[in-house]
Amino acid sequence: MAVYTEVSDDELATFLEGYDLGSLVSAKGIAEGVENSNYLLRTEAGTFILTLYEKRVDPNDLPFFIGLMDHLAKSGLTCPRPVRNRAGETLGTLAGRKAAIVTFLDGMWVKRPEVSHCLQLGQALARLHEAGRDFPMQRRNGLTVSDWRPLFEMSGARADEVLPGLAAEIAVELDVLERSWPTALPKGVIHADLFPDNVFFLKGELSGLIDFYFACTDFFAYDLAVCMNSWCFEPNLQFNVTKARALLTGYQQVRPLTDEEIAALPMLNRGAALRFLLTRLYDWLSTPPGALVKKKDPIEYVRKLRFHRQVTLAAEYGLVPEDFAI
Repeated sequence: MAVYTEVSDDELATFLEGYDLGSLVSAKGIAEGVENSNYLLRTEAGTFILTLYEKRVDPNDLPFFIGLMDHLAKSGLTCPRPVRNRAGETLGTLAGRKAAIVTFLDGMWVKRPEVSHCLQLGQALARLHEAGRDFPMQRRNGLTVSDWRPLFEMSGARADEVLPGLAAEIAVELDVLERSWPTALPKGVIHADLFPDNVFFLKGELSGLIDFYFACTDFFAYDLAVCMNSWCFEPNLQFNVTKARALLTGYQQVRPLTDEEIAALPMLNRGAALRFLLTRLYDWLSTPPGALVKKKDPIEYVRKLRFHRQVTLAAEYGLVPEDFAI
């Protein structure tokens, strides 16, 4: 979440006239994240999140994102639910941007996930995958292996400004991943960005998942790799095998992994690390001055990628098929 587009009080008041949410009490920009402009709204009807979709979001993808949240909420997954305006629509236009209002979830994200958080995350991720099986829409992952080289070309000429030798290191990794990326793993709706700040907890219990604007149709196990990268490294970037086991055990309790998925985890982890390295690199070099957004350091994912590059078998993570027997 972030704020790129400022909205005046008058514009917001006019926009809210189309909803049955009462008068505006307050609106505050949310600085975390990198994709869209987000505001915390308080109205006479309660608390909501207002999202303005920025230029990097394809308007043609919005029905997928909005429809998926509605579908998952109806299926029992705790996530934001789109609010319809008086015309029955979930999308409108505000300050020249497509915009939506969604319900607010109670809870807070944890900055230092513990093993218990990882176990609950695994369970919730599998429930998401299962709930999405009968969602009728599909969306191609626009940040999968075939997209990484074009993304790198947008910032590769300046990559060495961030770290000397980074451009050559990424080029070698792209060659490996393009050659070795899996092609036939189980797939369906995935979140694709389930970092700790997109998972809320209340009194130690997982209370909801948010920010579905990277959701797409891709390998379920790739979603696990994204979570392993973002949840299972300590602040010093040491990999925590106990957290990884908890994450995958929780997942397995809801949806068993295939042997092929387990075997693919090292390559999927490398791919997930490179994907976030590349988007962070691009944002680090191109975010406009003055934007109310917290840029994320790409070097973190250089170090994670280097760790995964040394792993050839899932057992080297401390993860073997026997661990997942239910």
